[in-house]
Amino acid sequence: MTINLITLGRLKEDYLRKACAEYEKRLSAFVKLNIVELDPVKLPDDPNEAQIEAALEAESARIFAKIPQGSFTAAMCIEGGQLTSEQLAEKLSAVTLSGKSTVNLVIGSSYGLSDKVKKAADLKLSMSKMTFPHQLARVMLLEQLYRAYTIINNRKYHK
Repeated sequence: MTINLITLGRLKEDYLRKACAEYEKRLSAFVKLNIVELDPVKLPDDPNEAQIEAALEAESARIFAKIPQGSFTAAMCIEGGQLTSEQLAEKLSAVTLSGKSTVNLVIGSSYGLSDKVKKAADLKLSMSKMTFPHQLARVMLLEQLYRAYTIINNRKYHK
């Protein structure tokens, strides 16, 4: 299985990069993981709605260019459904059994993802009803992927 984590923006904080590196290392026992960092569209300090929509549209073209044909795509968005760790493991297993060998997980910019990306996704997924710093999303998602693969492989990490 190949997992492409497609993100808008780069991690700025060293402690977040270190946390991601740890989960990337752990995940390498289970999957081929590709982190694809795309540059978000630069916006003024106080953008209006039209500027935000135009930026999200431009970012969607960058995202679609990185999604392989015939792969499974999950858009990380606040209006997405929430899964337990066990349900995420079941979903990843089901994708594998369906014959798809690539899963794309897309984290948008601080303004989210365009409706076009969300509609094209096979799954809309939300981390939580709580609000977290945007840069923490990558760490949280990598941890949950690692947890899911330990569940799938009957390892003791998940309790």
